[in-house]
Amino acid sequence: MFDSFGKMLILMGAILILIGVLFSVGSKIGLGRLPGDIVYQKGNFTFYFPLMTSLLLSLLLTLLLWIFRK
Repeated sequence: MFDSFGKMLILMGAILILIGVLFSVGSKIGLGRLPGDIVYQKGNFTFYFPLMTSLLLSLLLTLLLWIFRK
C-alpha cells in the first residue's frame, strides 16, 4: 500500500518540477502573455487570467498523453 503511495508522490513531485521549469522557460518565450489572456489593471490592482495560455497548455498536454497512451 505504501509502495504505490510513494510512487504517486514521486510522480506528483516530478510533474510539479516540470510545471516549474515550463513557467520559467515559458515566460522567456512569451508563454503567459498571449493574445486572449485577460489582464485588468486599475490603480495598483492587477488581475491576470491566462485564458489562452491555459487552453494552449491543455491542448498540448492532451496531445502528449494521447500519443503516449497508444
